[in-house]
Amino acid sequence: MSELLIKSFELTRSFVLKTVDALSENTVDVQPEGFNNTIHWHIGHILTCAEQFMFGFPKKSAHLPENYMQLFATGTKPANWQGDVPSIQELSARLKDQIIRIKEIPAESFNERLKTPFLGLETFGEVANFAVFHESNHLGQILAMKRMIETAQTK
Repeated sequence: MSELLIKSFELTRSFVLKTVDALSENTVDVQPEGFNNTIHWHIGHILTCAEQFMFGFPKKSAHLPENYMQLFATGTKPANWQGDVPSIQELSARLKDQIIRIKEIPAESFNERLKTPFLGLETFGEVANFAVFHESNHLGQILAMKRMIETAQTK
């Protein structure tokens, strides 16, 4: 099971990184009508949530700055950003580092039962599977937003 989860993570993350690398600067901070956030926010959100799901950020992981919770956690939005906001390039580098760390998680960890179920999930493997689903969902949002922004910019 863990091998399949890691492959799913690698595949999804490779699509995220390919998409991020192809973004133009004039699209990442535009908030299209009907959307709550920007592409920039979604990229940071993917990174921050994967760190939470896979490594227990911020309590058990120091791989990301603590202010990422104020910037990218569920319920946050760019309109409220204060202080140092990481660039797309920094977020991309951290996404690349993170997938390396995810691939190093011992296979037996995925069978570990959670002390407290999360969204009805009872094992670390189930949470990891949810993390892949979550990342894919936000990739879809990024792609939809990119298309809308680019269409509006060409008119």
